[in-house]
Parts: sequence; structure tokens; C-alpha cells
Amino acid sequence: MNHTQALSNPIFKIVSQAADELGMDCYVIGGFVRDFLLERGTAKDIDIVAIGSGIELAKKVAALLKKKPQVSVFKNFGTAMLRHGDIELEFVGARKESYHRDSRKPVVEDGTLADDQNRRDFTINALALSLNADNFGELLDPFDGVSDLKKKIIRTPLEPGITYSDDPLRMMRAIRFATQLNFKIEQNSLLAITENKDRITIISKERIVDELHKILASNVPSTGFSLLHKTGLLPYILPELVALQGIEEIEGQRHKDNFWHTLEVVDNISKTTDNLWLRWAALLHDIGKAPTKKFHKKIGWTFHGHEFVGSKMVYKLFKRLRMPLNDKMKFVQKMVLMSSRPIVLSEDYATDSAVRRLVFDAGENVEDLMTLCEADITTKNPKKQRRYKNNFKIVREKIIEVEERDHIRKFQPPVSGEEIMATFNLKPSKEIGIIKEAIKEAILEGEIPNEYEAAKEFMLAKGKAIGLTPA
Repeated sequence: MNHTQALSNPIFKIVSQAADELGMDCYVIGGFVRDFLLERGTAKDIDIVAIGSGIELAKKVAALLKKKPQVSVFKNFGTAMLRHGDIELEFVGARKESYHRDSRKPVVEDGTLADDQNRRDFTINALALSLNADNFGELLDPFDGVSDLKKKIIRTPLEPGITYSDDPLRMMRAIRFATQLNFKIEQNSLLAITENKDRITIISKERIVDELHKILASNVPSTGFSLLHKTGLLPYILPELVALQGIEEIEGQRHKDNFWHTLEVVDNISKTTDNLWLRWAALLHDIGKAPTKKFHKKIGWTFHGHEFVGSKMVYKLFKRLRMPLNDKMKFVQKMVLMSSRPIVLSEDYATDSAVRRLVFDAGENVEDLMTLCEADITTKNPKKQRRYKNNFKIVREKIIEVEERDHIRKFQPPVSGEEIMATFNLKPSKEIGIIKEAIKEAILEGEIPNEYEAAKEFMLAKGKAIGLTPA
């Protein structure tokens, strides 16, 4: 089977020429070939396997190109990389691998193309196209990967137990590919993941998180999280989510299953935003419900303060998974902390002052917060769903109206601390804070407009009330 149309980019002819001049067989392998056959567009990352030295081939390619690109050599791994326009090519010599039980880093030796295809994680990633002139574009598919692409199946080239035990990250990759491509993991493979689940503990947190990001960034993330749950991997990675699973019933009172509800929320939000950190907020918005769950005879199940507890848990979770403890983490914390605020507003009549406070506290993130809360509507009752959506629409309109009038989103006090000090001849003191806070509260409550003259008048009155005299 010839697929020369996949190799229409002139770079492949250059690689072909370089390989032939070196008397070396070489192939493009992996994701580039898979995505071409799936008609998913052509990938910008291209893996080239050389039967010989990948580093030597990369240097030869660079020498043949008009604009001589820099070749990055990774001697320890026997790989080399170069950029050509918007394409990144990685060159590696064909390898044979063997593993030790306590590490996913293999012992590597030179090998044939067959050895290299054997070590690939899945049949759909072992597809190779020849780049040599005599059989340019010929597809080499020893494990019937094309058939698996058609059947939408994730299957390992070798016995799955060995594949996953050797490199347990492949378990995460299987689930990630199933999620991204909307494929099924073949039954033996799924069983092998379940049997090897504890092996995930030898994988670095950074690599696990990288796969989680890709699952979360896909169209229907619940596919991946359901599989992580089904295979028993989830308790090793996100025990906070597992703790939400299950429905308890006491005296006929039940609460919803917050695990499956969470996955619905993540799917909902994924239809409206590509913001990865907002998707993380959706995934973690209810994690505080497990530790705060209580049953009361009169009112049934409660989760008091779950947003506050959940926002504290976000920090511990990010730290454990070695995720960034920067503004991204703070954004997720803020979304979790405020996740019920607009819901309360949408259920009651949204007063101007309540909307002003919401916009003040959410600041620049008020749109994201509303998107999260709308995704949180998972009721199957069409009447309730219509009512909630309509109420959120009213809150959104009110936010625009209040913001246009009062400019709360980027709130700056109309009267500065320096002016308060100058007016009452004060040195830095608690009185300044008292007056500033009073002005802010008066604006948020709608007692005065967010304007300089009104705020100055209020400042003078407040100063007088706490015993200060203008200078």
C-alpha cells in the first residue's frame, strides 16, 4: 500500500535523499502516519526512525537544507531534533529495548525496524512509511494497525501485560488516546491496565499530569475519567474525586452521586471553553463535598462550606501532583471557592448590591465563573433546566448593567489612601483602612455611586463620625 500523498511536504524528499546518500533505511513512524490515515490533518511533530544513527541522519538533512537549521543532539538518548518552518523533526536510530521492574527507563540497543515497531505502545502508533527512494511512501503495518484504526480500537503490539508493566505510562496513554480519538480499548488491554494499575506509582507526577491535561483538553473528558475509574487508576492519581462516588440514603433521604455529576459538569464546560484551567476548576469544583457531608434529621444531607474546604484542597492536590502553584492554581482555587455564588443569585432575586459584590469578588474572572455555574446545571428535569438557564441569563444581564454603571470589575477606590491621609493630616494608621473599607462598602451597597465627588463627601462624613477633623 503506497501513501506518497502523506509525504507531499518537500522535507520528506530531503530526508529521503539524505538517507540514500548515507546508504541508510529510514521511515516516518507514529502519530504523523496515524493522524494522516485518520484524516485528522498532518501533525507538526514528525518522528523519523533510521536503521543506523539518527543523529548522523539529522546532520545530513540539515546540511542539505538551504537554510541550515540548528540540530539539537541528545547523545544520551541517541536522538536529534531540527526545526524546518513550522515542522519539528525528531530523528532516532531503530532500537531494541528491555526493562527493569523498578523503572520505565529501558536498556537500549541498536535494532531493526521490526524491533522498533515491537517497542511501540499501540498498533496504531507502530505504522511506518518508508522514505527511501526505491519504496517511497510504502506502508509497513506488521500488527494490522490500519484495521484497528478502522475498528477504532486501542491495542498493544505485544502481550498487553508486558507492554504496560514495562512502561506503566502507556496505561495513561491508552486512556488518553481512547478519549481523544473516541476509540475503545481492546478488552485484554483493559484487563491488563486493571491488573497493572499499581505500577503507575513508578511514573513521575509530571508525566501523569501531562496525560491528564490531554484528557481534560479533549472533547468529552468524561470518557477518560470513567476509564481511569473503571481500571482502578484514579485512586492513585486523584483520590479526591474517587471520594465523591456513591449515593448514601438515610431515612429515605438521598444525595446525588457527586462523582458522576462532576464528570457531567466537565463535559458541559468543555462544549463552551478550551480554557484548560477552567476545565480543572470544573473537575475539582465539588471535591470539598466528601469531607463536609453530613446528615441532619430535619433538613437531610448538607455540604456546608464545601467550597471553602474544596479551595484549600486544590492547593494540596496541585502540590502533590507537582502542578504549578502560581496564578493558575490561584485561579482554580478562586473558581472553586466562588462556584456556588452565582447559583444562589440565580435562585433568589438578584439585587444590584449582590451582583456588585459578585463582580467585585470575581473581578476579571466573572465570565469564567458564570460559565462554570452554567455548566453545573445537570438536572434532567427540562422545566427546572429551563428555569435555571433563564435565571442565569438574568444574572448575566444584570452584571452587564451594573458594570456599565458602577465599574466594579477593575475596582479602584475613587479616593486614595494618600488623599485620606492629607485630608485628616494622618500618618499611616488603622483609621485610613476603616475609611477606605467604608467607602468600598457604601459603593457595593449602592449607598453612593462609584464617583470621586460622592466618595469624597462620604469620606468627610465618615472621618467626622470616627472623631477625625479635616486639616
